[in-house]
Amino acid sequence: MAKDVRYAIIGAGNGGVAMAGYLALIGYSVNLYNRTLDNILSLIKDPRIKVTGETNGEGRLNLVTNDIEQAIRDVDIIMVTIPATGHYQLAQLMAPYLKDGQIIVLNPGRTCGALEVYSTIKRTTDKDIVVAEAQTFVYACRKTSQTSAHIFKSKREVKLSAIPSVRTDDVIDMLKDAYPQFVPVKDVIETSINNYGAIFHPAPTLLNCGHIERGAPFEYYTEGITPSISNFLEKMDAERMKIGFLLNVDTVSAKDWLEDSYGIKGESLYETVQKNPGYKGLQAPKGLNRYIYEDVPCSLVPLSSIAKEFNIETPAIDSIIWLACLITGRDFYEEGRTVERLGLKGLTVEQIHEFARNGKVLTNADEEVAS
Repeated sequence: MAKDVRYAIIGAGNGGVAMAGYLALIGYSVNLYNRTLDNILSLIKDPRIKVTGETNGEGRLNLVTNDIEQAIRDVDIIMVTIPATGHYQLAQLMAPYLKDGQIIVLNPGRTCGALEVYSTIKRTTDKDIVVAEAQTFVYACRKTSQTSAHIFKSKREVKLSAIPSVRTDDVIDMLKDAYPQFVPVKDVIETSINNYGAIFHPAPTLLNCGHIERGAPFEYYTEGITPSISNFLEKMDAERMKIGFLLNVDTVSAKDWLEDSYGIKGESLYETVQKNPGYKGLQAPKGLNRYIYEDVPCSLVPLSSIAKEFNIETPAIDSIIWLACLITGRDFYEEGRTVERLGLKGLTVEQIHEFARNGKVLTNADEEVAS
């Protein structure tokens, strides 16, 4: 029964190729979509992906295409693995072709991705669709060629929630054969606030940018996160947790999350990172990649914007946003997911959770009808 679930994977990057290959390898029908045709020509010619590492084998895809209508036609679950900066445009692109009952899962949503995608789709269609977001990507992995990927380590637990939240258990049930590590949480505010890419991606990249731009090879986590950089990450993480406590979210520290996800123990965040087997061998990016251009506007900016809405100071988070703006010449505050863009401006904590559970804030008239 479980293998009858049909998947579409959106994006042929590191995560997309690994996920498509793995799902096909274990017996699922998998379509793979990528916007840029050149990046999937090899897979169109021979739709097989070799997976190595934690899982080894070869999966044959059902379809490889740069046509979104073909990619999502008649599938049950649409797994989105593209950078969060593309979520808004992807939602607009998919909306005309979605069918009742389809489930979209953002892997991951970063901060408030599901809110952005759900509201964008609902502005153009009244189809009965579900948008879920994972707190983080399920693997530590890298694409090794256009037709292969290496899975270093799967996370033991990944939180997931859906809009509407009453469908979260349905999504978990559909995914559990392939991904038993997905666990439900109350709403997408919890998955958004517990977005650890916000902590582990932009700051280490910017603070190692000299090595990265010179092309000096080093392991991103184990060598790139030194004791002093780790101390800074802990300050960012404390600010993230303060926002979470204000929003009544079950907030887990980055150190505790590493322990839960990978089954390791350390006295500090630095020690825990160094002991993590899932990070061994993961090389630094070759440029200022999506760790800046995705994680700053779609992870850090919404955290900063929510904090400002509730008069919380976030100097560590804000310093990384401003450093990224100055180094790249981009205005990430203008580009990013602010409370205004997300529809959260002026909402109380209770209303934010209502919006996250239902995709809208109920008016008095709605409440009277519901009663």
